Amino acid sequence: MSKKTVLFICTHNSARSQMAEGLTNHFLNDSWEAFSAGIEETVVKPEAVKVMKEIGIDIHHHRSKTMQEFADRKFDLVVTVCDSAAQSCPFFPGKKVIHQSFDDPSQAPPIERLDAFRKSRNNIKKWIMENLKDHVAGDLDDKKKETD
Repeated sequence: MSKKTVLFICTHNSARSQMAEGLTNHFLNDSWEAFSAGIEETVVKPEAVKVMKEIGIDIHHHRSKTMQEFADRKFDLVVTVCDSAAQSCPFFPGKKVIHQSFDDPSQAPPIERLDAFRKSRNNIKKWIMENLKDHVAGDLDDKKKETD
């Protein structure tokens, strides 16, 4: 069975989408190949790198990318992970496009920032494991109906 592909999109491709890419490729690498992109290119947040390293996932080599880098590629699933990306994201080709918003940890006050990144990481991991594990893009609708 070939791997399904998923693209996680966030505004800056600096935290949530980067963590989602790393988590999917780490935990579901036998069935999914994940990528991430943003509407704007920036840099990967050091806090994202740090909290991923805490659970044994190294994303220090990741770089912020724009969606244009993937313009000629069709994905099995495209997931917008922040509200602004869902609103400003132009149509992106995918067999299935869904929106799953996660809080922006970089908006937390400096003293709470690492905990906010950990919370986002954990929420993203939970969503990935509940919605992608043992499922392919085509049957996400069935999985969603089961949990409603």
